[in-house]
Amino acid sequence: MAADPRIRAACNVPRPLAVDLGYGGRPDTAVEMAVRLRKRIPNLELVGLEIDPERIVEPRDGVRFALGGFELAGLRPNLVRAFNVLRQYNEDEVAEAWRQMQASLAPGGVIVEGTCDEIGRRCCWILLDAQRPLQLTLSWSPGHTRHPSELAERLPKALIHHNVAGEAIHELLSTADRCWDRAAGHEVFGPRNRWRYAREMLRDSGVDVSIPRGRRVDNLLTVPWELVSPAGV
Repeated sequence: MAADPRIRAACNVPRPLAVDLGYGGRPDTAVEMAVRLRKRIPNLELVGLEIDPERIVEPRDGVRFALGGFELAGLRPNLVRAFNVLRQYNEDEVAEAWRQMQASLAPGGVIVEGTCDEIGRRCCWILLDAQRPLQLTLSWSPGHTRHPSELAERLPKALIHHNVAGEAIHELLSTADRCWDRAAGHEVFGPRNRWRYAREMLRDSGVDVSIPRGRRVDNLLTVPWELVSPAGV
């Protein structure tokens, strides 16, 4: 998130507020989120929200915690992260959850809604503003993933049931796999370099892929939402 220009722009205000929605049984993700974002946004205020009253803890490391759900406890954040939250809901509940969060955003605010595995080796998220979804990002540790399509089980709820032949997300993952296989000759330079060539092949094949700047620890694939959006979403 700290490297995404849209997220940094959303937090480019005098007193930026971020929310970690559904931080779970421990507040570790909220605290880590604050630490990492404050390296780029030093004046960031962060609030962790949970719907379970028993999970609310005392403030720590400059992060406070409160009771709240998709209504965001009446806050007006510039940034919301909701990870592994909608995974517990039905697909037909996604649009309303998005709408509630979007209605509570500060002007210019954004939402990062997605899913990851237990230790963050595979992550998928949708970036939304107050009006609509903007883009999908897939991120994975190259040492623990053989093909991009292995992230299918971590797709956000809006997409996970659409990874079937004929759907746009299935076509993207299949094309990414083919480009990854074609880039096998670059494996000698490491999986990150191999993915860099595979991603360029994706772009050259006509896929609107964002090419990140600078060095990345994980492999990244970011595309416009329109490229993967299911019908009606």
